[in-house]
Amino acid sequence: MKTIKFLKLTLILIASIAITSCVQDDDYSVPNDLGEAENNGLAQIMAGLNSGDLIEISIADLKALYQTYEDGQSGFDYDHFIQIPDNLVVKGYVSSSDATGNFYKEFYMQDAPENPTAAIGVIINQVDSYNQFNIGREVYIRLAGNYVGYNSNEVISIGGGTDDDEVGQFTANQISSNIFRSTTTETIVPLEVNLSAISETHVGMFVTVNNVQFPTNLAGSTYGDPNEDFDTQRTLQACEGFGYSNFLLESSSFSNFYNTPLPTDNGGSISAVVLKSYGGDNLVFLLNDLNDVQFNSARCTPLNIDDFNVVFDETFSGGQGSWEVTNTVGTDDWYAASFSGESYMRASAFDNGSIVDMVSWLISPSINFDAQDDEQLLLQIADAFSNGQPLKAYYSNDYTTGSNPDDATWTEIGSSQIEALGVNTGFFDNNYETTGLIDLSMVTGNAVLAFVYDSNSGTVSTTIDLSDVKILAQ
Repeated sequence: MKTIKFLKLTLILIASIAITSCVQDDDYSVPNDLGEAENNGLAQIMAGLNSGDLIEISIADLKALYQTYEDGQSGFDYDHFIQIPDNLVVKGYVSSSDATGNFYKEFYMQDAPENPTAAIGVIINQVDSYNQFNIGREVYIRLAGNYVGYNSNEVISIGGGTDDDEVGQFTANQISSNIFRSTTTETIVPLEVNLSAISETHVGMFVTVNNVQFPTNLAGSTYGDPNEDFDTQRTLQACEGFGYSNFLLESSSFSNFYNTPLPTDNGGSISAVVLKSYGGDNLVFLLNDLNDVQFNSARCTPLNIDDFNVVFDETFSGGQGSWEVTNTVGTDDWYAASFSGESYMRASAFDNGSIVDMVSWLISPSINFDAQDDEQLLLQIADAFSNGQPLKAYYSNDYTTGSNPDDATWTEIGSSQIEALGVNTGFFDNNYETTGLIDLSMVTGNAVLAFVYDSNSGTVSTTIDLSDVKILAQ
């Protein structure tokens, strides 16, 4: 039998530095219109928080405690949960709803009704929970004796028991003694994000994406595939730069909109909860309600590169050429390579079976940014064996060739576009992706660009192949 993993009090203290900052005020008051039993339970929580017998922990800190445990495991045969022995309470605002049948025996809550920074799942043996845990409802959960860890989708969640090696449900009795509503229901303002910028940090949050649409090849399709028994995934796309970024919308076969036709004639906005597909393989959207699909605009069209002037284009077909490579940490550096007709500059911190400490700079020749206006940068990048993003891009007006880059002034550019690139955790697939347009319109005079591979003190070893650096102007 597997042994239940208990959190030690010392781990709680690790997070206690941030715990005090997560409570907005210490005036815990009790609502008076939820029913006697629920009022009494919440009264005990509020009294405990006021006296210090209970400690409020933020959602972010609670997830960090579990992630510390998860990161310390190896192999495949271990429990994906920990039990909380300490008198902790976590508060959140419900971001999901099972009113349409698209969620089942779970709800998600985020740490703020607007501009959230973290969210978490709650697994319950209860259907139609929207009647109790409605969207925006402020909820307090007692954690002592309960569990936090992965659900079947590898989303960090809270539960009242275990299910094999995952977190299990709160039973009906546990719900009434551990999960308490306040009288507060806030308006959940969806966090506005670009489709390509959605990441693990958004899981459990209610977000909105503008200028999206379903591909035209889905015309005549419904949200659910009639041949599927459980879930159907449909592709959403957004025009970003010269192509589309894609994301998956997942609908349960039990949702009341499963047989509703997809709105493929128009585009617009969609608001949904970011989650993971079964097994945690992909990030997906789950709708609370079809009213959150507002496709009332014309379909978008990607930019056409023929509408731009290419003012700088480096494909590294001649190797490193006039670009400079210099290191500020370590000796592993950028080097020229080619494969299957594609030339590129490559960097990796994986060397002889280990990750090395490495900061290597690939610096362009000087470029005159006064010769044209409204410049935009495009990068073509492939990766392999990804375990983090080591690449950053900068420009400088005062770097001198051959000097120490640390002595120059650098401005970072393109962080969101680089972060939005796909991740390849496997072998080299020669699959190059193009970033979205990176704004360079603020750069004046003569400047250089730099692409820096930073292994983050020897913790990131992703291989980066940079095959094209293109500057466009209109």
